[in-house]
Amino acid sequence: GNVSKQSIGAIQRSLLQLRTQGAENFFGEPALEMNDFIGVDDKGRGIVNILAADKLMASPKLYATFLLWLMSELFEHLPEIGDPDKPVLCFFFDEAHLLFDEAPKALLEKIEQVVRLIRSKGVGVYFITQNPIDVPDTVAGQLGNRVQHALRAFTPRDQAAVRSAAETFRANPGVDVAMIITELKVGEALVSLLQADGAPTPVERTLIKPPASRVGPITPAERKVMIETDAVGAKYDTLVDRESAEELLAAKTQEASAAAAEAKATTEADKAAAAQAKLDAKAAKEAERARIADQREADRQQREADREADREAANSPWTKMATSATRAASSSIGRQVANEIGKQVFGTKSRRSSSSGGLVGTVLRGVLGGLFRG
Repeated sequence: GNVSKQSIGAIQRSLLQLRTQGAENFFGEPALEMNDFIGVDDKGRGIVNILAADKLMASPKLYATFLLWLMSELFEHLPEIGDPDKPVLCFFFDEAHLLFDEAPKALLEKIEQVVRLIRSKGVGVYFITQNPIDVPDTVAGQLGNRVQHALRAFTPRDQAAVRSAAETFRANPGVDVAMIITELKVGEALVSLLQADGAPTPVERTLIKPPASRVGPITPAERKVMIETDAVGAKYDTLVDRESAEELLAAKTQEASAAAAEAKATTEADKAAAAQAKLDAKAAKEAERARIADQREADRQQREADREADREAANSPWTKMATSATRAASSSIGRQVANEIGKQVFGTKSRRSSSSGGLVGTVLRGVLGGLFRG
């Protein structure tokens, strides 16, 4: 949060430079284990481990970063053992100028600190370079053992290197370092080592015993045999590709997006289900209304059919004949009954009784006619 954009940009550019030089694969897994460097054979002799850095040297920033990481790992993991008779581990960094070319001040300070303090861990560090001025003064001041082969002073820079080398040795009255350093032959060197009391010995001109091994690189077939028969073997040949922080964050982002999409889909599905249920309820209500309307219409049509059937039955010839016969019968019976009642009540010879009998007969005929019609 408190890092400026400019600082982040500078960090990204530095990381990009390391990445283009192969740091992405070089600092992968399995990581280099320090214990693989430390050990002795069955006779108690130390084991020489050679880092094939012929391609790594072409990437100076990556080479410097790796060497700094290597020394820092040793310093952090090895215990303090003081000043042992024999070192636990010795590092010989060939072409050391690649370690310091265009190195920032912070890197030089870290290298100086590690070189100065790592001796208490029982680790010796040797820088091998063609010109002593390739090693910064702050680092060279921490180095106690010096072996200087011949230097040819053909350029002003070479002359400065000769003077620098001559001044860094402990003076010896019988040795003119500035003159002898340009006259050394093959196998000769100026040597100054630390004594038991920690003081450097005066510089001496001496012969260097040639190596008993073959000078020059081994063949690919020989290297293959040595790797296959070595205790470490193919331990570092198989790359372990673990999930990076970027991949983990990307996976979490995808999971969050998928969960949000699923929640949105669930919400949309719920809304769609609710809308469908509402439509279904409305459709059911409309269907019930239609059913009731159809039932009412069917009842109405049935009533109309019944009335029509009644009308047709009433207008049929047989019905009319039965009605006429009933009316005639009721009229005849009514007159007879009325006459009989009139005779009994009013007598037959009285005019009044005759008119009264006619009235009674009319009433009785109407009643009897209604009964027969019903």
